Amino acid sequence: MTRREVHPESVPQPVAEYAQGVEVSGGRTLYVAGQVALDAEGNLVSERDFRAQARQVLSNVQAIVEEAGGSMSDIVKMTTFLTDMANYADFVAVRSEFLEAPFPAATLVEVSSLVRPQWMLEVEAIAVIA
Repeated sequence: MTRREVHPESVPQPVAEYAQGVEVSGGRTLYVAGQVALDAEGNLVSERDFRAQARQVLSNVQAIVEEAGGSMSDIVKMTTFLTDMANYADFVAVRSEFLEAPFPAATLVEVSSLVRPQWMLEVEAIAVIA
């Protein structure tokens, strides 16, 4: 698989650790459904600790990508849904435990709620695995 960050001079620099565009050729594409802070038994990891929820969410994403034969570095697009933008800095801190350059293209938005009110975030991803 080959991967190239796409960044035309007419587009502003990213405001965080993500790529404006990622071009990929070769490999298999894996679409990871939105992951929430449930452990393997379906239990919520923490009702009030955002960082604990974020670690569980990204651990779930990582487990799915690795089961398909990839790694977190194979993620080319990540979409994050936060129920409270006040948790943005904590999410960025936890995300940095899982991702390093070259970063995927990314979108992060605040939503009024997720399927269950105790879920603080949801993350979906697309990976291209060699």
